[in-house]
Amino acid sequence: MAYQSVNPATGKVLKTFDNHSDAEIERALASAHSLYKSPWCKGGRAPRLKVLSRFAELANERVEDLARILTLEMGKRINEARTEVRIIADIANYYADNAETFLAREKVETSKGDAWLEYHPIGVVVAVEPWNFPFYQLIRVAGPNLAIGNPVLAKHASMVPQAAVAFEELLAEAGAPEGAWTNIFATGDQISRLIADDRVQGVALTGSEGAGSIVAANAGKNLKKSVMELGGSDVFVVLDDADIDKAAVVGVEARLRGCGQVCNGAKRFLIHEKVADEFVKKLAEKFTNTKIGDPMDETVGLGPMSSIGARDDIAGQVQRAVKAGAKVLVGGEVIEGPGAYYKPTILTNVSRDNPAYFEEFFGPVAQVHVIKDDEDVVRIANDSNFGLSGAIFTANVERARSLASQVETGSVWINTSSFTGPELPFGGVKRSGYGRELAGAGIKELVNQKMVLVAH
Repeated sequence: MAYQSVNPATGKVLKTFDNHSDAEIERALASAHSLYKSPWCKGGRAPRLKVLSRFAELANERVEDLARILTLEMGKRINEARTEVRIIADIANYYADNAETFLAREKVETSKGDAWLEYHPIGVVVAVEPWNFPFYQLIRVAGPNLAIGNPVLAKHASMVPQAAVAFEELLAEAGAPEGAWTNIFATGDQISRLIADDRVQGVALTGSEGAGSIVAANAGKNLKKSVMELGGSDVFVVLDDADIDKAAVVGVEARLRGCGQVCNGAKRFLIHEKVADEFVKKLAEKFTNTKIGDPMDETVGLGPMSSIGARDDIAGQVQRAVKAGAKVLVGGEVIEGPGAYYKPTILTNVSRDNPAYFEEFFGPVAQVHVIKDDEDVVRIANDSNFGLSGAIFTANVERARSLASQVETGSVWINTSSFTGPELPFGGVKRSGYGRELAGAGIKELVNQKMVLVAH
């Protein structure tokens, strides 16, 4: 596995990093475990929360420099990259401000004595993270675990090594001691051996269903607590009483954000038959008119995909879908020339016997399904292997509330698209994974919830 930065807009290799040796991985683990046994992890939280607060300050001071890394390394549009940097500062501040409250002792009502819950670190955590949000995915692990006192060994995706290094350096500059957060350029075999090591007590992964199944199986075999944030095939529902203009604008952003390479992006558009023609026409016009080009250009609406390989994968998926009966309304073509560009695409006539019906399209491709009623919404939304999030557009909020309660996902967003916020728990069900990140729920995933009782 080569840890290599390649600019997907040009195909130019920016920088290559050597994998860490087994000896280097062992030193990293030993350092993390040593820190776990020290007062920095076992003692009061104030020093750890101070690091998070300072990290947020540094990130906000360096938005442009950090955003540029994301744009050059994985093709994220510069405006989106700036937003990501600001979000990681918000998350760091959120845990700096709220961790003491989340982890405060909780009284337990019992007739057996005076009892309470205490929250303690569990040990070293191994994090395996993806390329599509190179900083955001890391702070989702770093924020709660630094607050708790769990040292982290972080294996980032091999295509975003510069982001991995920059994040580690920023935490160190913020005051994190050696071993608190260590970036490792590791292989899959090295990660497997780390998970089996008794010094590691937790595992966190955000990534594909395939990667999650391998890592989760390894964690389970070794009796390690794990959190899995995997793929999604989110519905974007537009009902007959919705504001069509608003839904179309939000729908384009929800599908094309990150060049469609977002786990909770809108992927299956469920449009009521009474408004389907109008909505799809608007969506198609906006897809067709989206300016495609250099992600450093602030006027561009769609940059490259993360790699030539990713672009070829999505092109192949579309071709297979069409061969099985789907229709291409707009797009469906690779953009020739340097860079990993693919036209925004809308697929219709995706029947249930088409393999595309159940696949996750990790690129700028939308499926449109015309629905007759609210029962169709629930049936089609739940007829999926995934269950991450979804969006419902309607003028009737009570109608949306009822549908939201029936849809099998980790979250539902009404009259807006699925996004994020430090205070909003993130996670899914089914093959979208298990556990939650962010908010108070996220900080209590990899902790020792210790009960203490004093008898009467």
